[in-house]
Amino acid sequence: MEVRWLKRALANLEAEAEYISRDSHAAAQRVVLAIERAVQLLASHPAMGRPGRIEGTRELVVMRTPYIIPYRVREDKVEVLRVFHTEVAAKSVRQNEK
Repeated sequence: MEVRWLKRALANLEAEAEYISRDSHAAAQRVVLAIERAVQLLASHPAMGRPGRIEGTRELVVMRTPYIIPYRVREDKVEVLRVFHTEVAAKSVRQNEK
């Protein structure tokens, strides 16, 4: 299956890398590589993520990182929707509960 990153997801990934690189360029590279490797596994295992909070989506938890990757499976491709730091995702959920 083809894995396709939406523009918003790529922008999220770039923003996270820039933020981390303020402290450590090497750490930023490690995080980006971990995310990219995890996402690439979706090509052969598109159902490996847990059911998403939004209907029709799934969420890939990137092991040993604080990142969640929401995605959806469409016919012959996987679309990566966003890249969320778990703290940001938790704040979003808390705000929606108010």
